[in-house]
Amino acid sequence: MVVASLSEAGLNQTSEVLNSFAGITFSAAAVHVTNTNSCLYLQNRATFRFDPADEDKRKKLCEGILNILEKDTKTSCQVACLEALRILSRDKKVLVPVTTKRNMQILMKLAKLDTVEDPLERVSEFPVIVEALKCLCNIIFNSSVAQKLSLELNLAAMLCNLLQECKDRQLVDDIKCFDLRLLFLLSLLHTDIRAQLRQELQGVQVLTQALESSLSVRWTEEYKAAEDRDRPPLSLQETDCAIEALKALFNVTLDSWNVHSKNESHQFRYMAAILRHCLLTTGPTEEKTEELHSNAINLLSNVPVSCLDVLINSSSQEETDIKYNGMNMRAIQILLDFMEKRIDKGSSYREGLTPVLSLLTECCRTHRNIRKFIKAQVLPPLRDVSNRPEVGTTVRNKLVRLMTHVDLGVKQIAAEFLFVLCKERVDSLLKYTGYGNAAGLLAARGLLAGGRGDHWYSDDEDTDTEEYKSAKPNINLITGHLEEPMPNPMDEMTEEQKEYEAMKLVNMFDKLSRDELIKPMGVRPDGTMAPLEEAVSQYHTSKQESSDSD
Repeated sequence: MVVASLSEAGLNQTSEVLNSFAGITFSAAAVHVTNTNSCLYLQNRATFRFDPADEDKRKKLCEGILNILEKDTKTSCQVACLEALRILSRDKKVLVPVTTKRNMQILMKLAKLDTVEDPLERVSEFPVIVEALKCLCNIIFNSSVAQKLSLELNLAAMLCNLLQECKDRQLVDDIKCFDLRLLFLLSLLHTDIRAQLRQELQGVQVLTQALESSLSVRWTEEYKAAEDRDRPPLSLQETDCAIEALKALFNVTLDSWNVHSKNESHQFRYMAAILRHCLLTTGPTEEKTEELHSNAINLLSNVPVSCLDVLINSSSQEETDIKYNGMNMRAIQILLDFMEKRIDKGSSYREGLTPVLSLLTECCRTHRNIRKFIKAQVLPPLRDVSNRPEVGTTVRNKLVRLMTHVDLGVKQIAAEFLFVLCKERVDSLLKYTGYGNAAGLLAARGLLAGGRGDHWYSDDEDTDTEEYKSAKPNINLITGHLEEPMPNPMDEMTEEQKEYEAMKLVNMFDKLSRDELIKPMGVRPDGTMAPLEEAVSQYHTSKQESSDSD
């Protein structure tokens, strides 16, 4: 047991409060602080809700702990105090005595953030550094005052320095992980710190190097990392470090679509090559691998699309059997598998699915080989058209079902992805989806009358299979599948009966329209939707102008 001396007055003032926590006991002249296995930590480590009646006691306890930490006490005592403070800092209401410049500096000193010497010189101090970083994470997350103080104290610069000291060091994974987590929180919660990291502190470069180190990337040539099929999965610590680096980089690289210099282009291509390696890497569990890949995909969405060509590279016969036109497509296949897995989950589409769909859409729009490889996987040549496009278990069936999803953002990106795979040609999209499923996209794009989108694609033509060609005349354009010929119910009607049914239908539509239950719409000459009267008027005007010009 470690003993830390306090004044008699200090003991009398805080003894009652400190004694309310197991593991901290007092005598007339000393406070006994237990080690990391103390009853305090074991009993309260899972505590996230606190009794409001004890709020004042917890505030005084925070003050007492910080007074101990300010003194030059032994390592085990510092660790025990920091563990207690970490638990207490989960309560936003008790952070008032903690979030002062003095107390922030105490914690920064314990985290070795304000030293000019080597902060990682003594391994025995590593547990103190880790616990101090954990406390700072909680405090900054829960206190807006602490967030402002962190900018004033230049905390981000100190964290970048400590991160660089961790490079190529042994036994520092925990320090590195919580350093990265703190940088992630600062860049998330304070836009000025995000700008500081990007512009002044070379944050993109520092964080990219930290990610590279966590993944142990070995380069064979520029923008190409070695692929080792027999490499063991990352450890839990390595995976957590990589995930924290990816999250911090995502914040720092927001709004990075426009690359203006050769150096920026190199930095993003270098990052994309590391992210490709990340996609080919597995974690200790399936859940951790999915989390790792999810964060890599989020970050790839921030990389300028012109730099994403490094996701594919020329392939030798030995490297992979997943290739197209001599290009290694392993990373793209992993993205497709990830997309399908997220679709199969059936929930949280906006957060879990839209990033990967958006990424694949932009890749296909810009890079021809990626688009052609993905189209071969998602929209292979049609042979069996007996079922509706949305019925079945193929990736195409699953994506077509999403085109009518209740979430507007989800159905828009799913439709856009398929539209780009079809080179933004309406006739090609309708062949794979049917008019009914594609109507929302076409209406939004002003393409209900047909045509194609604005983006230019290569002129290579799709080839229809013989099975599709023979079935095409009998395919229902609305549903997109082959239907058996149905008897015409009007064949046996007299002309009077046909006229009666027609007027009955007109009257029904008129009543629905007058009651404003429906609003008849038409298609303008430019392909967009408009109220029927307006659409008809524009067609007459367009036709008259055409006649006058003749």
